[in-house]
Amino acid sequence: MTHWRPWRMKEKLREVAIELFERKGFKETSVQEIVEAIGATKGAFYYYYKSKEELLCDICVSYLDDLLRQQACIVQDPEKSCTEKLRAIVHMVICNIRTRKKSARIFFREMRHLADDHLAEIRAKRRLFRKRYEQLVREGIARGEFKPSLHAEMITFGLLGITNWSYYWFRPDGDISEEELTDIFVDFILHGIKAPRAGEKRSK
Repeated sequence: MTHWRPWRMKEKLREVAIELFERKGFKETSVQEIVEAIGATKGAFYYYYKSKEELLCDICVSYLDDLLRQQACIVQDPEKSCTEKLRAIVHMVICNIRTRKKSARIFFREMRHLADDHLAEIRAKRRLFRKRYEQLVREGIARGEFKPSLHAEMITFGLLGITNWSYYWFRPDGDISEEELTDIFVDFILHGIKAPRAGEKRSK
C-alpha cells in the first residue's frame, strides 16, 4: 500500500477518479479500480467517502466551487462594465476547458447518477451561477449597455448553452485560440449573425 498524507490521499482518490470516470464512465468504474490505481485499499477509500456516488458529488461540487469563485471575482470588479464582465465570464468558461475539461465532462455527463440529496447542493450552486449571470444581464439593460427588450432569464439560459457545450468540441490546442473563440462568442451574443445594412455601423 502506498502511504499518502491524509489530505493527499483524498486528493489522489479524486484525481484518479476523474481520470477513470472521464475515460470509462461512472457506472463502469469500480471502487477497486480507483484504489488500485494509487496503491490504496478499500478501507482507505471508505474512510474518506461513504460511496462512489459521494466521490462523484465531491468532483462536481469542487468543479462548481471553482467556477463560482472565478465568477464572483469578475462580477464584483468595480472597474469593469457589464459588457466587459460578460466577456470575462465567457473567456473564463472557455479557459476552464483546458484546465478542468475532464471535470466538466464528468459534471455534465455523469451528474444524472446522483441521488436527490447530493443533487440539491449541486443545483443550488448551479442556480447561483445562473442568477449572477442573469443579474449581470439585468444590470447591463439598466445601464443601457444591452437592449431594453431583452428577456434577461432567457438570454442567460442561452449564454450558458453556448458556452457549456463547448466542452464537447473545442480544442484549445487547435486552430482557434481561447481568445479568438471568446471574441467569436461575444460578437455573436452582442450582434448576432445578421450583416449590418448599408450605412450602418456595428457597435463594438
